[in-house]
Amino acid sequence: LQLVESGGGLVQSGGSLRLSCRVSGSTLMANAVGWFRQAPGKGREGVSCISSSGGSINYIDSMKGRFTVSRDLAKDTVYLQMDGLQPEDSAVYYCAAAPQFPCSRSSEHFSSWGQGTQVTVSS
Repeated sequence: LQLVESGGGLVQSGGSLRLSCRVSGSTLMANAVGWFRQAPGKGREGVSCISSSGGSINYIDSMKGRFTVSRDLAKDTVYLQMDGLQPEDSAVYYCAAAPQFPCSRSSEHFSSWGQGTQVTVSS
């Protein structure tokens, strides 16, 4: 199972980015796919997740209403639409897959990870 992220970059405060996570070697219908982020000097935190059945959840209150996770089964791709970005959202964003497990804020069951994509929000 391999995951490849794309879509990161530099954006001004209030701007938007859409991250993509292309999955190969398995199907999205057999995996929960989570988004995590890690800012410099901080631990990795769960951002959002979409389950194998398509249910989605955001884990951070400040993101609710701003971040939306979705997927395209035909493209084996999961997306994280991020609107209203703030400087505190700057981090490396990772997607990860958890075969046969439900969504979880913890990274415990996420066994396959992408390489990460940098998101930088300027004030």
